[in-house]
Amino acid sequence: MPPAAPDEPDTSRAPLRVAAVSGGVGGARFLRGLRDHLDAAGLAAEVTVVANTGDDITLHGLRVCPDLDTLMYTLGGGVDETQGWGRAGDTHEVAAELAAYGAGPAWFTLGDRDLATHLVRTRMLGAGYPLSEVTRALCERWQPGVRLLPMSDQPVETHVVVADPERRAVHLQEWWVRLRAEVPALGFPLLGLDAAAPGPGVLDALRGADVVLLPPSNPVVSLGPVLALPGVRDALRGTAAPVVGVSPLVGGRAVRGMAEACLAALDVPATAAGVATLLADVLDAWLVDDTDLADTRAALGEDAGRASAGPSAPPSLHGTDLLMRDRTGAARLAGTALQVALDRRAAA
Repeated sequence: MPPAAPDEPDTSRAPLRVAAVSGGVGGARFLRGLRDHLDAAGLAAEVTVVANTGDDITLHGLRVCPDLDTLMYTLGGGVDETQGWGRAGDTHEVAAELAAYGAGPAWFTLGDRDLATHLVRTRMLGAGYPLSEVTRALCERWQPGVRLLPMSDQPVETHVVVADPERRAVHLQEWWVRLRAEVPALGFPLLGLDAAAPGPGVLDALRGADVVLLPPSNPVVSLGPVLALPGVRDALRGTAAPVVGVSPLVGGRAVRGMAEACLAALDVPATAAGVATLLADVLDAWLVDDTDLADTRAALGEDAGRASAGPSAPPSLHGTDLLMRDRTGAARLAGTALQVALDRRAAA
């Protein structure tokens, strides 16, 4: 075959376009593993991450974006590896002073280094910059190696209707951090959703991807707010790219976080199959832990590894070790998910 003419791009070497929809800790570690896998394999790729902002909250007058920051710090090399969020080596002098003044909330502690991020973000938002531009500016420092997009420029906050005599609603962060998800939830309203739209580049990234990945994230309060935005589910259903998801549960328990409590509020079984039912309309393939494969196959009525045969068919199932014990394990898992997507793409 003759070489391509100088004025014609060599599409055979075009970078792989990967889009991901992600929450915080689990998604961040998976995506760091994906980046490690791509580097080790020598694969050129452009990775766009659509991040949940439904757990954003304003504290002490500062706008805090936990999932965005966890992704940015993890991919940028500044995260506290022990807890999976916040800044490495952070101190809490400001939090101690606030406590001395009795200035709450005491249940949500911001580290001193972390505060700088929230100060810059709040100042830029106050000056009129949209969250997408603020995030781009913050990433100039951290260089996460991906294009990080907030799901929306408009604020959308997940609240939790709790099962107490008053059926009151509290912010998601209060339910999880202060109440430790021990008060049963009755629902998860998204305040601001009616006025929100997908952020710049979000729908284009999903529609134009070669591969779409849904890292292990809470399906209700991490993936749920993103999928609730107008047009997002349609973009995932309509994209030519295979959509491959990774179960956040192993043996009916969340690897991290509160997925079981969230699923219980929706009367959805805390199983890999249960989570798949929430995402079935967008999934082409579903990675579950080896220990869950037989039960998931039985629940979904699907033969592992079989390609879906139409929009109503269940996703193909693939068993693997879902635990990301270290960066090597995360790279292995991400590489498996990517290979499943590439195999489906090649077979299409």
